[in-house]
Amino acid sequence: MAGELRIRDAREEDLNAVSALLIDAYAQYMRPPREALTGEERAGWDGYRRNIADVWSRAAISSTIVAERDGKLLGSVNYYAPGQTDSVDGAWPDGWASIRLLGVSPNARGLGIGQELMKESLRRARADGARTMGLHTTALMDVARAMYLRLGFKRVPAHDFHPAPDFTVEAFQLDL
Repeated sequence: MAGELRIRDAREEDLNAVSALLIDAYAQYMRPPREALTGEERAGWDGYRRNIADVWSRAAISSTIVAERDGKLLGSVNYYAPGQTDSVDGAWPDGWASIRLLGVSPNARGLGIGQELMKESLRRARADGARTMGLHTTALMDVARAMYLRLGFKRVPAHDFHPAPDFTVEAFQLDL
């Protein structure tokens, strides 16, 4: 029988494993055939992959929360307390906490790990006095979007952004 799932802050020695986990978790979204991409599209995907892998810069400005079972990391998320911002997501309104790059190892999906990471992020946001939790996602990430909607998140198009002409990164909020 598998051990208990532990949700905890990542340690410095975890960051290489977190980086690899996120690349693995997001790989399905970065698989358009390279030959089918324009140079600009290819550069965009390559930049996105580098950003996902760079857990070290996010660790300096957010809390990297991990899910671990039997000594193996199964998921992670970056939690930003009110007033902390990420250069990709930009600034959320005053009093908002946010999350970024929730990822679960492909072989651990369907076990509720993403939901446990979200529960911990929401717990921290409330403890930090946040009025609202914000996040960005895309239509490609349908499983994550469904989870956010089940948790009560609502769309807030005013905080969307467009990294490419035909691509929208959608904003969601949950009032705490």
